[in-house]
Amino acid sequence: MLKTITSEEIDCLALGAWILGTGGGGNPEPGRLIMQNLYKEGTRVQLIDPDTIRDDASIATVASQGAPLVSQERFKDPKVIARSVELLARHLEIQFSCLMALEVGGSNAFYPLMAAAELGLPVVDADWMGRAYPELQMAGMCLSDIPPFPLVSVDPRGFETVITNATDWKRLEDISRKICSAYGSTASICLPPATGKQMKNNAVPRTLSFAIEIGATVKLANSRKESPIEALLALTGGTLLFQGKVTDVERRPSEGFLRGSLTITGSSDFTHQNLQIEFQNEWLLARSDEAPVAMSPDLICLLDEVTGEAIGTEAARYGQRVCVVVMPPPDIFCTTAGLALVGPRAFGFPLDYSSAFST
Repeated sequence: MLKTITSEEIDCLALGAWILGTGGGGNPEPGRLIMQNLYKEGTRVQLIDPDTIRDDASIATVASQGAPLVSQERFKDPKVIARSVELLARHLEIQFSCLMALEVGGSNAFYPLMAAAELGLPVVDADWMGRAYPELQMAGMCLSDIPPFPLVSVDPRGFETVITNATDWKRLEDISRKICSAYGSTASICLPPATGKQMKNNAVPRTLSFAIEIGATVKLANSRKESPIEALLALTGGTLLFQGKVTDVERRPSEGFLRGSLTITGSSDFTHQNLQIEFQNEWLLARSDEAPVAMSPDLICLLDEVTGEAIGTEAARYGQRVCVVVMPPPDIFCTTAGLALVGPRAFGFPLDYSSAFST
């Protein structure tokens, strides 16, 4: 089943995808502006429900790779994203039937839409993460039988690289990240192709429409002068973890990532408490008075306490009044195999996963 995305839904997608980005994935505002300009020119993009896709369909997954700060300075060109798809199709001598996001979080939600505007293909209403994660091997496609190659990486200056072999997904991440760094810490990539059956078995379904619903919910609450935080929690089944003022931020670019930590001093019900959140592009581990209280794969979201809009790891600063919301993760990442990819130990934290939603 195909559904045309409306101009209003593009705005809602930007708001919702930024929240699902959990601090990373890149600010979606450039993608929103590009898509709105394309819509003014008459372009339309369609979503296709994942259940209606043939098992033997060929799906191209597109994404931006690199540091969020660099991506804000170098906007993605739809033609460059589409070029990565065309180059992979030519290399494999196949035709793709639809496009898909690697991650629904942040700007990466818009890259399949931008490519679709150039290629005329529908976009699968699904992604491989259900949020944003900093590395390629942290995706549902890595839990399938999809081989970790080939991958195409392109740059707007005309640099094009095809990785024709890799021993595993982590090796593919390492090689492609080095290429991305050589490009200037941002690249448009097209990942190894997936079939419709592989997508149905290992992707997170209907995440683009969920992001649109999140954005619409927050916008409606604001228009009614109601609490967008409460509206978001009611929609997602999330919980308010903390509220207060940002009092310290430490961040540094490292190997194509933005790493660091954030400290919040509590207010309201959290007075006399502190929360520290560590990040690698995304918010990954929250500690209250040194005790872990939320961790990946739980979705840790830093939001403006008044508007409910997301604050990225690159944009957090002293004095911001914020709420920290935690939302449940997709089931696929709560399995033993899933936690090996995205649990706290995958990021170097010596902790076993403990859900913020454990009873």
